[in-house]
This record gives sequence, structure tokens and C-alpha cells, in this order.
Amino acid sequence: MGAASSRLEKALGEQFPEGERYFGLENFGNTCYCNSVLQALYFCVPFREQLLEYYANNKGTGDGEENMLTCLADLFSQISSQKKKTGVIAPKRFIQRLKKQNELFRSYMHQDAHEFLNFLLNELVDILEKECKAAKELAQNSSSNKNLNGPVNNGQANGSHKEPDTTWVHKCFQGILTNQTKCLRCETVTDRDETFLDLSLDIEQNSSITSCLKNFSSTETLNAEDKFFCDKCCSLQEAQKRMKIKKPPNILVIHLKRFKYIEQLGRYKKLSYRVVFPLELKLINTVDNSDLEYSLFAVLVHVGSGPNHGHYISLVKSHNHWLFFDDENVEMTDESMVQTFFGSAQEFSGNTDNGYILFYESLAKTS
Repeated sequence: MGAASSRLEKALGEQFPEGERYFGLENFGNTCYCNSVLQALYFCVPFREQLLEYYANNKGTGDGEENMLTCLADLFSQISSQKKKTGVIAPKRFIQRLKKQNELFRSYMHQDAHEFLNFLLNELVDILEKECKAAKELAQNSSSNKNLNGPVNNGQANGSHKEPDTTWVHKCFQGILTNQTKCLRCETVTDRDETFLDLSLDIEQNSSITSCLKNFSSTETLNAEDKFFCDKCCSLQEAQKRMKIKKPPNILVIHLKRFKYIEQLGRYKKLSYRVVFPLELKLINTVDNSDLEYSLFAVLVHVGSGPNHGHYISLVKSHNHWLFFDDENVEMTDESMVQTFFGSAQEFSGNTDNGYILFYESLAKTS
């Protein structure tokens, strides 16, 4: 890696971004699924900044127990504070914690990068919410002790609805979907909101992310055994249902459903379909029909013909340069390389290096 890292420094030369670090991650036996996700998250700048701030605010306490959040913060801090600009880091403590925390990742078998990303983000949210709740209870207890002679007012009106805490993970990745169902008898529209940290899209051969998003929001008719119970009609009715994005996230994570269960085979099959994902994406299926623009900054690629074996690599955009991360190896690449991972236009092709998880950042100014 020494020669490769010096090549990377030479390739960037004076353009090497000040204060930036490009480090490969050691593979501990089929941990490429983890390494590829960690690289994408490290170069998700809002997420990295919040995590390093969390590390700075908590490193002196020393009384907290080790968890996925402290291990990830420690790893990111380790990378960002390296004296060298390039090299390799062993995320040993993080991997050990992951295996301790979730038995799914304990074996040395090939794991799914999307399952890991989902688990990690939800685990971070749980830890942050617990810490926030504990801090609030501590503050309330101390204010209760100060106000023993009078009533404690926590600033909440009687009967008011208490909003759930929003963590910085939510602020980075969370969006809101609205499920619109229209009764075809009385034409009443029922909206039901749900949050998401990523969008999982069904894919078709020779398609694009835009067409996949259109299909995601296409109108579905509920009839026969799938009729909808309309509260206004007080009975089951035929209805039309569709999903739209009510609140787009700052960081849009798109998971392409490349692994499909085939009943005849009794197993999952990989779909190496050609799905074009643009460098600039317009999000069209929003509730208010506003065309929001996003820019691609990371692609997780699954290499291999099936779900139970293969390899993961990641392409990352940093300071307008594209980099290729393959465990310990880090190389400069060109943005045209992104196109090589769209998939294959032919059903039976040797090309099994396909884009699997895409990370887009909003070009709109975040509030």
C-alpha cells in the first residue's frame, strides 16, 4: 500500500485537499461490506462533521460504555487526525464491536452492505436518542431539586403533542414519505406519513434511477381482495394508492434491489440489469412537485454473480476528485468510471460489477 499511497499523493500533487485524509481499511475476512459503507459515510461530509463533533464533546468524559457510536467516532477521528495524508487503518475495534452487537455479522461469510448500513444508522439513532433522553431526565431532576418549593414548568402546554427527538443522523438522512389513498366511491384522500433513511427501489432492465423513482410513485389500484377500508364510507372500497416524497432528505441514499427471490429456484438471484444513475439527479416525485437537485458523491458496487458471495468496493467523490476504495487500496479515478457500474444490457453477461447503493447530496441550501 505504501507505493499505492505515494502514487495517490503524486497523482493529486498540489491539488491534494488541505486537511483531507485518504486511507484504505484493512479487511478482517469478508469485511469488505463494512469497509465500503464506512468509506461512503466518511466522505458524507455533514455526517463526518457531526460525528467528529460528537467525539470532541465526549472524549473527555471517559465514563460512558463502548458502543457502535463511540467506536465509529473513534475510527473517524483516527483517520482524520493522521499525520500522513494516505495509508491504511485497521478498523479492528469497530469490527469487534459490530460482531459483539449483532450475531448476523459474526461469521466470516459474505454479508449484505445494505443490511449493514441499515443496522448501523438505526443503531446510531437508538444510542443518540437514549443519550438525549438521559440528558433531559438529568436536567429535569436537577431543576426539580432546585424548585422543591414551587411547581416545575417544563415549557410544555397541557395536552400538547410532544415531538420525538431528532438526532443529527435524522438531519442527514431522514426523509418523509406520504402514502396517499383515494377512495374511488367518495373520493376522500387519506394521507399516512412514514419516515425513511434510504429508499429501496425495484429495478428493471435498461432503466434509469428516474424511471425507478417514477415506478416507486406510480398509482396502484386496490380492488378485489386488496380493497381499502374507507373511514368515511365505513366499508371496504376500491381505491387508488400512491407513494410520494413529502420531505426529501439532505442526503438521499438509494438502494437498488439487485437481489430477487426466485420461487422456482428457491433462492435469491442477482439482477445485473443496466440501471443508469446520473451524476446530477432531479427528484421529481415530491408532494409539492418541486424539482429538487441532488449530486452523486458515493457509489457502493457489488462485484459477483450472487448474493452469498462476491466483493464490495466504493467510488467516492471528494473535493471534485473521484477515488476508488477497495479495502486497503485507494486510487485516483475518473468520473467516467462511474458509468462502468450501471450494469449489463444483456441478460447473460460477464459484467457483474454493479452499482448497489447510491449516495446523493442535496444541492439546495439546508436550513
